[in-house]
Parts: sequence; C-alpha cells; structure tokens
Amino acid sequence: MPESRSIEVSHLASNAEQASAAQQLPEQYLTFELAGETYAIDSLCVREIIEYPLLTRVPSAGRAIKGVINLRGSVVPVIDLAVRFGRGQTAINRRTCVIILEVRDEDEALVLGIIVDAVSEVLEVAASDLRQAPAFGSHIRADFIHAMARVDDRFVVLLSIEQVLSAHELGATSLSSNPN
Repeated sequence: MPESRSIEVSHLASNAEQASAAQQLPEQYLTFELAGETYAIDSLCVREIIEYPLLTRVPSAGRAIKGVINLRGSVVPVIDLAVRFGRGQTAINRRTCVIILEVRDEDEALVLGIIVDAVSEVLEVAASDLRQAPAFGSHIRADFIHAMARVDDRFVVLLSIEQVLSAHELGATSLSSNPN
C-alpha cells in the first residue's frame, strides 16, 4: 500500500511540473492596427482573416454593428471596432480587413467579425511579459483590456475579446445568426 501512495504523490508532482511548464509557454496573439494603435487578441479565437467585404446593413442594429456577411452559408455580424471603442467609424481602405472570431458569451459560441485597419503579425508572449493595464491613459474602457504585453521597446494592448464583443451590450437580438 505505501508503494501505491508514493506513486500517486510522484504522479501528482509530475502533473504539477507539467502544469507549471505549460504556464511558462508563450501564448500567441494576433496583432492589428486600429486608429493608429496596436491591439492584440488571443489567436485561439481567430477563425480567419478576410478582405473587407460587401456588408448587408441590418435595420435597427446597434451603432457598432456595421452589417452582416454571408460566410459560407452562415450569417456573420460584423462589428466596427473603432465605434465600439467610442471613436468614429473606421475609414475603409485597401488594407482594411475583417477578423472572423469565435467568442464565448455565457453558454454559447458566437461567430463575429471585427473591422480593423490592418492585421500586423502573430506574437508569442510569455506570461512574464504581461503587465496589468494602468487605470488611466487608455483610449478604451478598462474592462476591454486583459493585459499589456511588453514587446521589444513598446507595449501592446491585449484585449479581453469576450468583454469587447459582449452580445448583451451589442444587442443580443442583432447578433443572433439563428432565427429559431
């Protein structure tokens, strides 16, 4: 019996070491430009990046909801992120694109697009490079910011995309792609 217990303890120790090692692995974030600033989102929620498409306007949609697109048979709402951040509408140009995301909102997964000025790169950020966002000086709401990441000689704002794209705040009825 004591042998069994020591195996369990050593097994737990190896699991703890594995968990600690996993926390030290860098996470990947997709960076993009919006209104002259660099933001990043967890790459795990990114489905794809598409050229700025022709949007279908939705009557009575929230101000930030620019319209919807047909993405391989699915209706996908597209959010103007600059409007969501309390700025003017995004100026559309040749580099403007839509990042298609899958975000969790309560118990369901929502597929949404966000309009950004340009996509930059995928960054690997170690947990040791994350800093708490300051309580002042940001151009966006504090609850939209997950953390700040030190990258070379600059900081990048890591967004809490579930907060930014909260269906409740944006107007859940406008975001539902399933009429049933």
